[in-house]
Amino acid sequence: MSDIPDLSVQLHAHLTEIYGEEKAAAWEKKFADLIHAHLGRKNRQSGSCIEEHSSLLITYADSLRAKGKTPLAALSDFLEAHVGEAISTVHLLPFYPYSSDDGFSVIDPLSVNSESGSWEDIHRINRSYNLMFDLVANHLSQYNASIQKYLDGDPEFADFAIEVKGDEDISQVFRPRALPLFSTVTSAEGNSRKVWTTFSADQVDINYGNPKVLLFILEVLLTYISRGASLVRLDAIAFIWKELGTSCIHQENTHRIIQFFRWAMETCAPGAGIITETNVPHKENISYFGDGHNEASLVYNFPLPPLTLHTFLTGDSTKLSRWASTLEFPSEEVTYFNFLASHDGIGVVPAQGILTQQEITAMAEHVQKQGGFVSYRSEGDGTKSPYELNCSYLSALSDVSLEESHAIRAARFIASQAIMLSLRGIPGIYIHSLLGSENCLACPDLLSNPRRINREKLQVEELEEVLDDDESIRSLVLSRYLQLLTVRKKEKAFQPSSAQRVLVTDPSLFILMRGSQEGERIISLINVTDRPTGADLKGITAELGITEEVSWMDLLSDSSPSEEGTLILEPYTICWLKG
Repeated sequence: MSDIPDLSVQLHAHLTEIYGEEKAAAWEKKFADLIHAHLGRKNRQSGSCIEEHSSLLITYADSLRAKGKTPLAALSDFLEAHVGEAISTVHLLPFYPYSSDDGFSVIDPLSVNSESGSWEDIHRINRSYNLMFDLVANHLSQYNASIQKYLDGDPEFADFAIEVKGDEDISQVFRPRALPLFSTVTSAEGNSRKVWTTFSADQVDINYGNPKVLLFILEVLLTYISRGASLVRLDAIAFIWKELGTSCIHQENTHRIIQFFRWAMETCAPGAGIITETNVPHKENISYFGDGHNEASLVYNFPLPPLTLHTFLTGDSTKLSRWASTLEFPSEEVTYFNFLASHDGIGVVPAQGILTQQEITAMAEHVQKQGGFVSYRSEGDGTKSPYELNCSYLSALSDVSLEESHAIRAARFIASQAIMLSLRGIPGIYIHSLLGSENCLACPDLLSNPRRINREKLQVEELEEVLDDDESIRSLVLSRYLQLLTVRKKEKAFQPSSAQRVLVTDPSLFILMRGSQEGERIISLINVTDRPTGADLKGITAELGITEEVSWMDLLSDSSPSEEGTLILEPYTICWLKG
């Protein structure tokens, strides 16, 4: 490794921090050989990765299906025909062979599930879009080859998983789900072991205390970069390091391993980035920025979905605005991954301490009235509390007891999405949000897997027929969404690192400015209510510190405010004022 200055020194330092001097020395050559094999595999630019991603589409590889095509080919064709350059990046959720959990029980993380397509299909998408892949970091399917060898006692795979007796004191362990922490797993040859399973009996936690596990996961990470990913999402990363007597979440070695991944990626492919998936309260979540240079390039903005939902259900933006006004960015190299919906539900734990328990309960009850579900997690005292609301975001913002028009429902929904698109960071748009999907009450196994309510598999031919109807909810949502994304992509003020200031004034409005007072700037005004609301533009600009006369133009309507400076925003109206 002498051709790269300090590589051996830095590698040794990382491994020593995680494992100590003795293990680091024993394993250093294997890690060095792996890194050397991946050097220069992907020719990327150095510097921050975030500016090349203006917006990101989240989708399963098989969310769309079409006759005579693989699902990945159907996705590629649909994006080309209906979305085009409105988005910059496609986040493909786990597309590997799997045994359960809709892809997150990974059997082989280095292969494409043949039912979804091939690497060539993925490379075809990459010719038009940047890519983000999922690295399921905490666990593997019980049917994974390494797990099977571990279960059968292969000495090469000793300690690959975490074997337990079952009587360990786990009272301090943080439990994300109300399921058993330990499970008895049996190999194909009939050998059984009781092992640690944080998320389900089919998802065996791997043991990062064994350097062989870290080496294996590093190979997966670097392979994804060489296969075209410019971002890699580390799924369930907060749980990877276990020590009994602790909460087994957010451990120091977890952060050290992320720092090692970041270093390895920057060494092999400068400009590639990491996004950490840590669905926890805000303070713990943003700890994965590290010092702003050494861990995640992006972290999920987990409080945003429940706070935005609360805002529109109550018609009051106060708590959302106060929270958004406190967001900090530790460096220009990092930013938030802003999202409202995803393949999972709407997590409410990150909103604790911002919303009251009564407000969280009110959201949960509303979601249930729309046909959705509430998932619970175990507390330390044996009780359960809401963890996640399982509902499409469009349905969560609706009220089945009212006979609302498609136009009103679409306007409310798009207004919620405009908040996400206005905020500093990179917006992540779930495919079922882009396509105006409602709760899939016909999706299979909802009682055992309520998240499937928002994971419908759409037939492209049927979808396009609905989109041809300009008055359908899908058509209304898609056309308005694409307008926002297209306008947003052209504006420097909406770049991921552009400055942001949020005002906490009128609860009927969500108000922020992107860009600087002196340079290019956009004021975003969003009416979060079902009634017309006046906006005092002169007062707003004064509070933002803009003292000169400015000619403002609404980028969405190509109109200017009146000379008096008062705007009347109809229900759920969005104004992006440039001046």
